[in-house]
Amino acid sequence: MRRRLVPAALLPFALLLTACGGNSSAQTGADIDGKGSVTLNVGDQKGGSEAILRAAGELKNLDYRIKWSTFTSGPPLLEAVNAKAVDIGGVGNTPPVFAAGAGSKITVVAAWHGTSKGDTVLVPNGSKLTGPRRLKGRSVAVAQGSSAHYQLVASLKAAGLSLADVKVKYLQPADALAAFTSGKVDAWAVWDPYTSQILQTRRGRVLTTGDGITNGLTFQVAAPAALKDPGKAAAIKDYLARLRRATAWVYGHQEEWAKVWAKDTGLPYEVALASVKRTNSTRVPVAVDKQLIASEQRIADAFTELRLIPGKVDFADFTDPRYNGDLPPSTTPAKD
Repeated sequence: MRRRLVPAALLPFALLLTACGGNSSAQTGADIDGKGSVTLNVGDQKGGSEAILRAAGELKNLDYRIKWSTFTSGPPLLEAVNAKAVDIGGVGNTPPVFAAGAGSKITVVAAWHGTSKGDTVLVPNGSKLTGPRRLKGRSVAVAQGSSAHYQLVASLKAAGLSLADVKVKYLQPADALAAFTSGKVDAWAVWDPYTSQILQTRRGRVLTTGDGITNGLTFQVAAPAALKDPGKAAAIKDYLARLRRATAWVYGHQEEWAKVWAKDTGLPYEVALASVKRTNSTRVPVAVDKQLIASEQRIADAFTELRLIPGKVDFADFTDPRYNGDLPPSTTPAKD
């Protein structure tokens, strides 16, 4: 398969250690599935939607074409959505808030609810920190605009602290991992599978998780222009139905999916399986509804208050419920 160069999201642990000093791009993306006159440009993260759909057998009998592009994380993916280079793509709960704050042309069209146990603040094994309150005055690495960014904000608030009480180091995962393992930061706010990588390799422990702190939502976000195109809008509807079935398949085939995911990302199988059990298999498709909008609005308001978003964001303006169908509310409990 021919692939064009775009940044990769999930690098093997060893590669993350070596990538921090240079270019973290990797060969991903220009694969095309299906056939037909309509092409859906889909943004993905390594080991994400494409891998799940392929493993679950959901990329068969497509009467439209899917062209895949892979990104390091949610923010650059949404930049591509805004630029109309991508029609739809998957991200966590915080990147759409920052994109909305920047006035980007994006629309949340689908959601999944899972546990937040894989969203963690990690500390080295030898750390004397015993809880998030102890982070005061300490350095914490986090990827700016990521789901971990809000998880850090919310965890500090629950402990009676704010971002101003810690020394925030905005680092992407590769650089954050190097800083964390070399003792250059006291803590690292991150998500799975990075959480599982640290725990499985015994390079750190969990100080706190996002469980009960963050909303556990992930999204598919579309370009408004694609939604106005009848052919692409129909393809998006079919694509989301396939993705929902594939997510359900993961729950019943956790070990099988972990093997596929490990092969696709280069993660050790034990790390992949731990992440699947902790995080990936818990997700259920839910509606883009008023409760979801209110939950995301709280995230937007928090970052506006911190002046990390320049002004008030009305998150409802960046959602479209047309693909909800008979999905359950966004507050539906995650799978055990």
